[in-house]
Amino acid sequence: MPLRTPPRTADTTATLRTGTRTGARRRRRGIAALALAAALVAGTGGWAAGTEQTAVTGPAPGAAAWRADRTLGRPLPDPATASAAAVARFFAGLTPAERQRLADRHPMTVGTLDGAPVQLRYRANAHALRAERARQYARADDPDRTAEDREQARALAARYTELLAPGRQILFFDPRGRGQVAEVYGDLAAARHTAVVVPGSDIDLGTFDRERDRYGTPTGMALSLRARMTATAPATPTAVIAWAGYTTPVGLGPDAATGRLAEAGAGRLARLLTGLAATGAPAPALLCHSYGSVVCGLAAPRAGRAAVGDVILFGSPGARTERAADLHAGGRVWAARDTSDWIGSIPNVEVLGLGHGTDPTDPAFGARRVTADRAEGHTGYLVPGTDSLAGFADIVLGHYSGVR
Repeated sequence: MPLRTPPRTADTTATLRTGTRTGARRRRRGIAALALAAALVAGTGGWAAGTEQTAVTGPAPGAAAWRADRTLGRPLPDPATASAAAVARFFAGLTPAERQRLADRHPMTVGTLDGAPVQLRYRANAHALRAERARQYARADDPDRTAEDREQARALAARYTELLAPGRQILFFDPRGRGQVAEVYGDLAAARHTAVVVPGSDIDLGTFDRERDRYGTPTGMALSLRARMTATAPATPTAVIAWAGYTTPVGLGPDAATGRLAEAGAGRLARLLTGLAATGAPAPALLCHSYGSVVCGLAAPRAGRAAVGDVILFGSPGARTERAADLHAGGRVWAARDTSDWIGSIPNVEVLGLGHGTDPTDPAFGARRVTADRAEGHTGYLVPGTDSLAGFADIVLGHYSGVR
């Protein structure tokens, strides 16, 4: 007996229509993902332009010895689990001599412990850098190592010497992987207005203060921002942190198109912010460049309104959220993109693990626009003389009426 197609009912027709719409949505998502991949490939000459990175997370080396230390007669706060507020309370209960002994005995731990006194962290990180420099000198003199290993060790020792120059204030140092570092410009204890610069791809221990493409580095951006703030409000004490405290993508391959490294970095940025709050520093503005916008978009809600001031997203591929309000910033959310920035060619989608969502300069996102007519390219937003730099400085200073 031949099979007959059953008659369509209202229910089956609705099901078919729903399936058609679902299929269409899936096709559109697939097309958007392919478009994003194609745009990145075209912009970089292929996926080979980016290499997959292993995110460095967790406490810095030396945490086990810190946990085992009972010289104070009680456990020390676990760097993996203790909140920044708990760390701040712990150090507040110590004498100056006890704090310094801990910093000298466990420099890598104290230097990376958010919530610890800032000046103590500078001291600890100087000790940690000297110890790492000595270790690299020993490697460089080891005849059993290859010539390439010895040359790399000499280069690292020279880099650590640069970071130990008088007057440098290293807030964070982790030598693992490509190396991570954060440096403070200004007096955090006295500052009335502060900012944290969060960079995008290709930034690490060796490149965060490079001279080539200077204003594409956290150091160049931080120094330029602080100089502009000083020129605008010379009587107002300010401080800016150049933060290279996460594993950034290399190039614009798959790492830059997904949120994997941003997820790992967001925890570190959130701890930095809550640590600053715990030590009494004013909630900083976040200046989030390129892929750093993704890190900020994930970190700001975790840190909370009390620890985050204004948020500025510039040269941004998206912040992994659909609305500015989802960042839960204590201040306002701002966005800037100049017309010559190639990031504007990247599709603003988040689908199948690729892309970072809504363009922050889209009115639907809800951020306030900052003019960037005089900025050029992807890394020109904080170049002296640009309107975007002037706007960013006014935002950090709270001079909102001057922002265009």
